[in-house]
Amino acid sequence: MDVQEFIKRQEAIKPKHDEKILDIRDLDITFKTSAGPIHAIRGVNIDLCRGETVAIVGESGSGKSVSVKAAAGILAGNAIVNSGAIDFTYTDSKTGERVTVDILKKDTKWIRKHINGRRIAMIFQDPMTSLDPTMTIGKQIMEGMIWHFNTPKQEAYEKSLKLLEEVGITEPEKRMKQYPHQLSGGMRQRVVIAIALACDPELLICDEPTTALDVTIQAKILELIKRLQMERGISVIYITHDLGVVAKVADYINVMYAGKIVEKGLADEIFYDPRHPYTWGLLLAMPDLNTNDDRLVTIPGSPPNLLHEVKGDAFAPRNVYALKIDEKLEPPMFRISEDHYAATWLLDPRAPKVEMPEELKNRIQRMMEEADNVN
Repeated sequence: MDVQEFIKRQEAIKPKHDEKILDIRDLDITFKTSAGPIHAIRGVNIDLCRGETVAIVGESGSGKSVSVKAAAGILAGNAIVNSGAIDFTYTDSKTGERVTVDILKKDTKWIRKHINGRRIAMIFQDPMTSLDPTMTIGKQIMEGMIWHFNTPKQEAYEKSLKLLEEVGITEPEKRMKQYPHQLSGGMRQRVVIAIALACDPELLICDEPTTALDVTIQAKILELIKRLQMERGISVIYITHDLGVVAKVADYINVMYAGKIVEKGLADEIFYDPRHPYTWGLLLAMPDLNTNDDRLVTIPGSPPNLLHEVKGDAFAPRNVYALKIDEKLEPPMFRISEDHYAATWLLDPRAPKVEMPEELKNRIQRMMEEADNVN
């Protein structure tokens, strides 16, 4: 089957989302360090609609977490926002109307009161760094409700019990009295999810939520987040380097490299019709059980040191398909379809025709056949 025909058929069966709740535009951030300024985010644009799941993928240090921490208003003190806007749309609890604010124009006190935990909640990769070891599970779930809404303790307690049941924790009354060290890793992550949902947020940010868990628990946590998202109608951002996770959850994918989005599109477009050589490398680096080739494919070289200003295409030194222009000029975002864009000079009409590696073509063909069988 033709790739484009396959992608259109896949998208036709998916629900459509049209109300934008997060709009990150031209975000540019530098960090002050003892070694000098690090230009970590270099003009990032990300859209998220209500009820939608967007994934941000890339190697460590590419700027994934910094971008969403800026959206949540929890950047480190040494961060300098050079430019950009982060428009977040939410429902005003008093009037019931939809309100849009630019997070970057609000002070820390306002963000803590109106945004953090209340309307935007985060789940981090290691639950032990999120949970207070000196507080019982119950107190930690109740804390946000009491602080944000002045919820009476008994009401907060009863809601906490329901949340623990909702996230699949047995004997909730017993767990309410326990401390984090008395729970398994999977149960601690479920508690973190319960805390994140306690104030009924409209946006849930998951920063590598399954990295610290074993494979079987990973699958359960992903299914849990997916189910809760559908039941509550919340929007989700996943930050991950694991494309296996992305394949299970995302509607849209943003591929990040050296502080920029280098390719973005529908999940099916990124998996079945990738156009950027960096995306090719990420897909080839995924373990593949359906091949006799026992080689582990890697992307050569290392990401650039952002202490030094990047000239041209940041990926050029690692790109076997790099053109001479890559050393001089940064490529713009070339449009491939309505939702699919990639920043590579290979898409310029004047560029030589370069096909993706044959090995990746074969892998994509196998993925399409597997998806066909599932559907």
